[in-house]
Amino acid sequence: MATQLSPHFTLQEFTTSTTASQCGIDNTPTPEAMLNLEQLAMTMEQVRDICGGNPITITSGYRCDELNKACGGADNSAHKYGLACDFIIPAYGEAIDVCLAVEPHMKTLGIDQLIHEYNDWTHLAISVPVDAARCECLTINNQGTTSGFV
Repeated sequence: MATQLSPHFTLQEFTTSTTASQCGIDNTPTPEAMLNLEQLAMTMEQVRDICGGNPITITSGYRCDELNKACGGADNSAHKYGLACDFIIPAYGEAIDVCLAVEPHMKTLGIDQLIHEYNDWTHLAISVPVDAARCECLTINNQGTTSGFV
């Protein structure tokens, strides 16, 4: 049975990983990460509303330390703490469309980072507490990392 974190998101959506399955990695969140994932799911509910109520597909969510290393994630990745996810909203548009729609709401939502990655997906990281959010917008592509959306 699926564990609901919010009306439209389950724990499984934020923890399922092909890499974890292939490598035999237990990607069960810590109690602290569970609390963060609940907050992240509620933030993603608001992102869903901003983007016309269209379904969101989480492509990467929580990553335990072992999984984060296996995925080549940064040592300080917010994914490790249940504070970040990568996602797409195909019915809404391209990743850049999602970034541009969410950007004006970053402060209200407590979004620490909003990243347009490789023109394929959006990375969103929240801040706990909300008022500590840096509201940083970045683009990551084959040319590197730049400030703002390209």
